[in-house]
Amino acid sequence: MRKLKPDIVFSKGGFVSVPVILAAKFCHIPSIIHESDLTPGLANKLAIPNAAKVCCNFPETLKYLPKDKAVLTGSPIRTELLSGNKENARKLCNFTAEKPVLFIVGGSSGSKFINDTIRGLLPELLKTYQIIHMCGKGNIEESLNRTAGYKQFEYIGSQLNDIFSLAELVISRAGANSICELLALHKPNILIPLSANASRGDQILNAQSFEKQGFSVVIEEEIITPDKLLNIIHETYKNRDRYIHAMKQSNMINSVDKIVSLIEETAYGASGNV
Repeated sequence: MRKLKPDIVFSKGGFVSVPVILAAKFCHIPSIIHESDLTPGLANKLAIPNAAKVCCNFPETLKYLPKDKAVLTGSPIRTELLSGNKENARKLCNFTAEKPVLFIVGGSSGSKFINDTIRGLLPELLKTYQIIHMCGKGNIEESLNRTAGYKQFEYIGSQLNDIFSLAELVISRAGANSICELLALHKPNILIPLSANASRGDQILNAQSFEKQGFSVVIEEEIITPDKLLNIIHETYKNRDRYIHAMKQSNMINSVDKIVSLIEETAYGASGNV
């Protein structure tokens, strides 16, 4: 901190951020924290007393934060995600324009449960939809590579914005950053959060908040059956305009602008500049 002399520190949390925030406080450098999940994680709990402001994604998070520091901003979204070309994605997947596209996202490492469930439903799903399936590293099912209307990827990089543009319905886990991207893109979605047994339960809370705000349909992994998921997919797609409307009404759309303005205000205020 003494060597770099930054005007401000911005932290997204994680255990490595704690000594950085403490060092900034010691050197009289203001810091801003962004808490992604509905309830603050341990690292941010330790850092919050030393921060000037705390940004958050969910209205429910405000009650866990000091009132004079809490700011509801939503999550900063990669701007390139907003500029996709659906025709590029259609060509990449060799899809037609005759059926809507489902995008299945099982998390960065893939979800065996989601992968297996979707693949078991392919004969029924492909009657109505085309499917893009990001299944995670090492999870490609070679026997399905030539299935018409089904395209699987281990990971999607630079083409992600095009694929989001093409997708009309997304099935996803409920990590905070991922679902905030769906909100910014106004993509109707079905969330299958990680169970409390596999996490600290943050995905369940994230998903419940989005469902309460009318952005998402949530189904817990423990109660999913193939027939139930199939019915939910059809129902969500049929009512997709309802979810799009709710997301367009959200006050968390311009998150990047809000956070940049907060950074500038805090930095200028600390330095005495106007």
